[in-house]
Amino acid sequence: MDKIVTDNYSRLDHALADFLSARCDLGGEPKSQFRDIVLALSAAQSAGHSCLMMNDAQQTLLSTSNMVSSGEMNTPLVMDGARLYLQRYWQYESSLVADIKQRLTRPVTPPAQLDTLLEKYFPADAESTETDWQREAAAKVTTQAFSMITGGPGTGKTTTVLRILALLQEIHNGELSIALAAPTGKAAMRLQQSLMSGKLQLDLTEDLLDAIPEKVSTLHRLLGPINQSNHFRHNADKPLNCDLLVVDEASMIDLALMSKLLVALAPDARLILLGDQDQLASVESGAVLSDLCASLPEQTLQLKKTYRFSGPIKELATAVNQRSASLAWNILEDSSQDIVNLVSDDVISHMLSHYQGYIKQVKQSNDPEAAFEAFSSFQVLAALRKGKQGVEGLNLELEKRLQSRGIETYRTWYHGRPVMISRNDPSLGLFNGDIGLCLYDETIGQLRVWFEQSDGSLRAIMPGRLPEHETVYAMTIHKSQGSEFPHVMIVLPENINPLLSRELLYTAITRAKVRVDVATTKPVFMHTVNQQVQRNSGLQAKLSGVVS
Repeated sequence: MDKIVTDNYSRLDHALADFLSARCDLGGEPKSQFRDIVLALSAAQSAGHSCLMMNDAQQTLLSTSNMVSSGEMNTPLVMDGARLYLQRYWQYESSLVADIKQRLTRPVTPPAQLDTLLEKYFPADAESTETDWQREAAAKVTTQAFSMITGGPGTGKTTTVLRILALLQEIHNGELSIALAAPTGKAAMRLQQSLMSGKLQLDLTEDLLDAIPEKVSTLHRLLGPINQSNHFRHNADKPLNCDLLVVDEASMIDLALMSKLLVALAPDARLILLGDQDQLASVESGAVLSDLCASLPEQTLQLKKTYRFSGPIKELATAVNQRSASLAWNILEDSSQDIVNLVSDDVISHMLSHYQGYIKQVKQSNDPEAAFEAFSSFQVLAALRKGKQGVEGLNLELEKRLQSRGIETYRTWYHGRPVMISRNDPSLGLFNGDIGLCLYDETIGQLRVWFEQSDGSLRAIMPGRLPEHETVYAMTIHKSQGSEFPHVMIVLPENINPLLSRELLYTAITRAKVRVDVATTKPVFMHTVNQQVQRNSGLQAKLSGVVS
């Protein structure tokens, strides 16, 4: 049997492998091989895989251990066909598959007036021969209990779902109970603002407009987190009180959270997932949206026409997404435009020059609204967390430079420090990914950290009350999902790294609305574009063929 080799084993990986191998009822070489398998499985799960594929010899070995079952017993490991899982993740995947299968079998009768309503909300253009993908999406969603609407930036996912909600409410006389959610606070805020502005453009009765909700919650707020627990208040015994749930930025949802979400959604409730399947998969295990789209084409409608995302940024994103490395590099080097740029100067100097507007603003006033506007105009996105070109190195070096600009960065808390929450704190209403700005509050003579709310308002919290957090002049590309910024600077590492991928770079590029700067070398950039994320999962195999 081949020895399994995976780099960067953690102490937790070794601890789990030692614990299970000591209890596996095997001895000698089989015990050593069992330990290697557990070590690799633990590391793979940490790297985002839901399972590992086992060869015949490995399956035979595992079948002799009391630590492994096919799911009928509560063992630490589960062998499902040729796939080996940690028990918890097998349960998440099995639960998700069973729930989706149940929803796919539930018939939804198309309304008699569907064609009339489609024409009302998605009027046909008599002069166009192009397919109206938004109308196609609405026609599909109206007749399904579970649907996915995907597409890149600017394809109108929010506009489409808003009109779908209006259409469905008209069908149900405004009595449909609708819940809206997104994985992060920033994504929830973006969706809420888009819906609020979009409703102003709909020519509907006041009652029908009121029936379309505007409040968007994070998934954790929606499900009701329980302190010091990975469980939620809403579950199969206490389901969410809604007839329809719409979830934006679904590519960010990992296997565990998606499983818990569907368990908490009543069996007769409808579900619409929105997202870009070409973006990065979740930080935790699984690539759920991508797997679902691949295995359930009848439930998937991809919006293909771009309405606001164009020019060099779109061209670069498309080239990267199609793994056309040479074309992408040529776009980056094209000096005839200044929308997409290759950073030629020192990375920290480039950061400093583009944060000048924010630095000037916080020096002049303590106004949190003005500070947020200035800070949000530019954001540095790094591929890695560690190292000189990683988030930690960039933030540390920039703070050193800021001292010479009169910013007291030698203090733990200083006027102008931007922070990102890294651990959920439901009691404070703060969640992983929320960004706050530390500003001096003259009314109380102390520093306070201000956070934007989903309705656009601001609230302040004393620094000492914050949960785990970090400085965020630079953030990881993963953390930027669900956000948009006018100007983005992407920093890739100096050397090739296994974490680099086209999905990572595509996600970073599509965070920008006006300008993209990329700090990289050609070898690293070309390698990144040519790498594609592959995550082991059983979702596609278990769901493919479910719908004819």
